[in-house]
Amino acid sequence: MSDHLPRPTYQDFTRQAPDIYAALSALTRGVDASGLDKGLTELVKLRVSQINACAFCLKFHLGVARKAGVPQEKLDLLAAWPDAGVFSERERAALAFAEDLTVLDGAAASDDAWAAVRAHFSQDEAMFLTVTVGAINAWNRIGIGLRFVPPAG
Repeated sequence: MSDHLPRPTYQDFTRQAPDIYAALSALTRGVDASGLDKGLTELVKLRVSQINACAFCLKFHLGVARKAGVPQEKLDLLAAWPDAGVFSERERAALAFAEDLTVLDGAAASDDAWAAVRAHFSQDEAMFLTVTVGAINAWNRIGIGLRFVPPAG
């Protein structure tokens, strides 16, 4: 059995699974329409993609984060966000919650992480933040499983 069987590219995925692509994209559009800050959601997507080691999503969302006006210093220090000193309390709560939902360790997301998020986010915002984390985790697993090559540029 060959270890080098070809896998679908990102373009193949969008072409061969258009309904799935549309459904995943609709999650992002729904969060964007909620009014939750785009820079914040992009930081969350980047952190989750770092944890999951999804090169495709990292490259993609770095570009989106830059367009959303996320400062380069935050992008540079995201992997070490707890000690970086450049993230707001709201961002820190979101990043901690995103990590908690991404690295489940066989347990449900902690009450402490939820309480920290709710201290800085309304219930609706926390719900949309949760959708953001779930959606990027889904994209990461698809991108990793199919070994999507990061976009050029």
